Amino acid sequence: MASKTSPSLLLLLCFSFLAFLIPCNCCCKEPEKDDGAKVKGMFVFGSSLVDNGNNNFIQNILAKADYLPYGVDFPRGPSGRFTNGKNVIDLLGDQLKLPSYIPPFLDPSTKGNKIVNGVNYASGASGILDDTGSLAGNVISLNQQIREFEEVTLPDLEKQLGCNSRDSLPHYLFVVGSGGNDYSLNYFLTRSMTNVTLEDFTVNLTNILSLQLKKLYSLGARKFVLMSINPSGCSPMVRARQPEQKGCVEEQNKAALLYNAHLTSLVDLIKPQMPASILVFVNTNKMIMDIIANPASKGFNDTNNACCEVDDGTGTLCRRGGSTCATRSTHLYFDGLHPTEAVNVQIAAKAYASNLTSEVYPINVKQLSLI
Repeated sequence: MASKTSPSLLLLLCFSFLAFLIPCNCCCKEPEKDDGAKVKGMFVFGSSLVDNGNNNFIQNILAKADYLPYGVDFPRGPSGRFTNGKNVIDLLGDQLKLPSYIPPFLDPSTKGNKIVNGVNYASGASGILDDTGSLAGNVISLNQQIREFEEVTLPDLEKQLGCNSRDSLPHYLFVVGSGGNDYSLNYFLTRSMTNVTLEDFTVNLTNILSLQLKKLYSLGARKFVLMSINPSGCSPMVRARQPEQKGCVEEQNKAALLYNAHLTSLVDLIKPQMPASILVFVNTNKMIMDIIANPASKGFNDTNNACCEVDDGTGTLCRRGGSTCATRSTHLYFDGLHPTEAVNVQIAAKAYASNLTSEVYPINVKQLSLI
């Protein structure tokens, strides 16, 4: 008499076979840290304020910081960071207790297990618009940075983590620090030829940024940190170019404030179009203006001058091998545009833990990391 297999046993065998065929995504569920944080790492996009060395690997580009005195206070020396020590991304990583520095994408060694805590794609002099920074050479635009993330990093990340990126990416922060160069290296250089108003330019700029954020969202990103643009009108570079004006150049600062207002609004407007996403706006502009308004209370005594000897050709970058001020920790600016590590320390601390919505909106990065 032939033996009969029960229907329940057949069903169990079918499920077992399917389970064998379908890879398990549970490996993406990283164990929480002791402080409850659920962030595994950061993917960073933007310009020189967050660039940690990508421009070192680009030929024919003027915006480089791979020489002394850049990195004079950084453990590894000159690294391509546009400051004397750590930039805000390094310090935010410290706050999040990430195990190492986020590696630059263009470093040939940035692959395999080196990418599991994130990758930095930022390129000094680049912008949200593709043509921003072209005068500086072969900069990597924000669109190109996102393409590199999608086409190169994501397949490698899936291989390293053994699961679909849509399951792993919610465990990462996506930091975007771009926009300033779209004014200084684009709008203010071309407005006489285009006749575009500042308001129209800013609306177009933030509309393009919203599309770029949606692209990252479509790839699986869920936690975003959006950095404001700084008050460039107060920088030594801009002030030196318009010496007839006393104090900060208000036209430049007006552009920054307008962009930042649109970016703050975007945080609320785009969220319904990106379900389950969380966007945090970090108002670095206000933090720097607070230092300028009352430097002594923040630990600074020079908010006007570059700490390093600035190259006369651009008024922006440090002279190669040039001298620096003795008290870098009390200077606001290291070169003609970029803040010192001391400023970055304060920005990162406030971004992570401030309870003021005028500084971080609607929540801070620590709260974001716990979600």
